Amino acid sequence: MAGTKEIKRRIKSIRNTKKITKAMELVAASKMKKAVSSTLASRLYAEYSWEILTSISENLEGLEHPLFSEREIKNILVVLITSNRGLCGAYNAQVIKKVLSILKDRRPEHQSAKINFITVGRKGDIAMRRIGQEVAATFDFADNITIQKILPLSKMLLQEYTSGSYDRVFVAYTDFISAISQKPRVKQVLPVSREKLKELIESLENLGKEDSQPHVRHVGKIEYLFEGDKHELLGSLAEKLTRMQIYQMLLESNASEQSARMMAMKNASDASGEMIEDLTLVFNKARQANITREISEISAGMASVS
Repeated sequence: MAGTKEIKRRIKSIRNTKKITKAMELVAASKMKKAVSSTLASRLYAEYSWEILTSISENLEGLEHPLFSEREIKNILVVLITSNRGLCGAYNAQVIKKVLSILKDRRPEHQSAKINFITVGRKGDIAMRRIGQEVAATFDFADNITIQKILPLSKMLLQEYTSGSYDRVFVAYTDFISAISQKPRVKQVLPVSREKLKELIESLENLGKEDSQPHVRHVGKIEYLFEGDKHELLGSLAEKLTRMQIYQMLLESNASEQSARMMAMKNASDASGEMIEDLTLVFNKARQANITREISEISAGMASVS
């Protein structure tokens, strides 16, 4: 058994660590509140946007626009969204593991395609470079994400796809479900297709059932009257909606990161408290053993004198 001085030193060290993790938990909780508020607020806008595009997508036949064109899959671009810092539990590991599983078990049509990555966050960049994957670009966003800040990323994706450099664009991110639940996902954002729109609406419906947030409304088919070039309007709308989709994914990932970090720091604080209790018990036993031994030595000394 360690001496009382050593145990006291360990208790003091763990207590100091608990103060740090508790402070980080409070900071993460504050950031999570803001991130979740922004995420939920933008979901309503994304919902109405998807409803409009879904309604008018009924007349996509004959539409000639690069964002709607299906090409032979030769090059794939994957945007991987992770955090810049650690101490957020399994947040980074889950989305990276999701991407690695897709790389390992590709669809038949993706087997011969070359895959490049754009990383958002240093953790994903480090992970991809470590396994030898080519990283075309790296972006770094602060916690307060705005639509203006993500314009360089969205413009780059749209330009790379419309120019023909890539035939598919996917985004790997983490959906915010609740403070204790986040789900990694990989979604195709380009090209825009009716099938993918339906899949997205269904996923949002399932997400609404999981977190009890009714952010998907069911509406009937709406007939729209177009003034001007319908093809140009739909192309412009698809660009803006793709940009909004990327923005929403970044918000979801940010809310998930802050939630994961808050829970990780809370678990660390709770574990520190349990360790302090256990070491305090060991310290009291060691001190009692020392006191008993000293009394025994005193008693033995008095007996020998007498």
